[in-house]
Amino acid sequence: MDFKRWRWRWVLVLIGVVATSASETKHQVVSRIAFGSCSNQSAPQPIWDAIINFHPHIFIWMGDNIYGDSKRPFKIFGPERTIGPWKNIPRFFPSSQQEMEAKYREAKTSPGYSKLREKAEVIGTWDDHDYGLNDAGKEFSEKVTNQMLLLDFLDEPQDSPRRKQAGVYVSYTYGPVGRDIKIILLDTRYHRDPIGSDGTILGSSQWLWLEQELKGPATATTLIVSSIQVISNLTAATRPLFAMESWARFPKERDRLFKLIADSKRNGALFISGDVHFGEITRYDCALDYPLYDITSSGLTQSIEEVVPPSLRFLVRFIAWLTPSTMRVKSQNCRYKACIYGKPNFGAIEIDWDSRPVTMKIEVRDVDGIPVAGVNVSLLELQNSNVEAWNKVKARQYQRHCSLETSLPWIIRYRLAILFFSTLVVLFIVLLGLAYAIIKLACCGVSKHKND
Repeated sequence: MDFKRWRWRWVLVLIGVVATSASETKHQVVSRIAFGSCSNQSAPQPIWDAIINFHPHIFIWMGDNIYGDSKRPFKIFGPERTIGPWKNIPRFFPSSQQEMEAKYREAKTSPGYSKLREKAEVIGTWDDHDYGLNDAGKEFSEKVTNQMLLLDFLDEPQDSPRRKQAGVYVSYTYGPVGRDIKIILLDTRYHRDPIGSDGTILGSSQWLWLEQELKGPATATTLIVSSIQVISNLTAATRPLFAMESWARFPKERDRLFKLIADSKRNGALFISGDVHFGEITRYDCALDYPLYDITSSGLTQSIEEVVPPSLRFLVRFIAWLTPSTMRVKSQNCRYKACIYGKPNFGAIEIDWDSRPVTMKIEVRDVDGIPVAGVNVSLLELQNSNVEAWNKVKARQYQRHCSLETSLPWIIRYRLAILFFSTLVVLFIVLLGLAYAIIKLACCGVSKHKND
């Protein structure tokens, strides 16, 4: 029995050594970070000019760096039905390795992105479309091959530990003590259980690695990169119309993540995320002894407003405003009232290391580099030492960021669905009325003709 216990301890130690090796420390001071997601390699990409003009020291890919999978057209009828309750074939399907390589090559040689690579360090993780299949998790059979393709795209050295581990998670630390920033890139695909299972997102080896990273040496701030949203749970308010992937779909995993950060006593932690084809800033005030922010930037080319005609984009903004969110940061800094930006965008973080206290300007910016949402955060606010003061502020000012979307009254939580189905019922009644009126007029016309 003792032998078995010691054997497993050594196994865990060896796993920890392998996991920890997939980290890098660099001494350069980083004060400007740009990040983005959801870039279709075949679409126009004017946003790179705005990112370059921001002069980032680092650019972070958060996933969907290419759209590597293929998709069939929308079909309601016929032998291959891709939508509706009677669909019989998936809309998305994997591309071949040669097709994936060609798409990565097209993305990497884009003039704007090529220029950015000359001026900034590029790091990143992946999401479903560059993983190889929409909404895919650990069951996807091509993940080993596609991991190498992503790492080639990111110019990862051939002897990198990332090429030997299961998944693309990694961490980097930049800057000297007092001006250091730790960037943790998670892999939310390689080990993820099916949606709805409330299983794991990260898998056991990545959880062990993340615990070591968070409980390691302190840094002034820690940026945790997740390809899917961590704090927002809009699916709770958009069902049954549509759903989005997020950590909130795996509530046990999200609670575990928050608890791990809290137990680590790590100061200055915040999230950045992508995936959803719009930009927003959310926060949660009841996970730690300081507020947790999640800055979502999506996408560089793909966005919810781009898929509808310009004349109907006001409807997208109205729906965004109508969809309730207890976590979204709403302020005068937002371009639109809903504080959701549904056009191409990128994220920007600017740290003023010389100010006292050190401040961070966190923004979502448009294709011209103009902020469309933003907050200014002092690193002093993101400290465990200010528990008593923070609790007073939280109780007075930010209680709305402590209630999850799932706790909303049902009539508010489902008001989008209620409006949608009510509109359908009204339209159906109107159509029935029109049909009845037409039939009535026709009958009257026939009767009059007979009488004549």
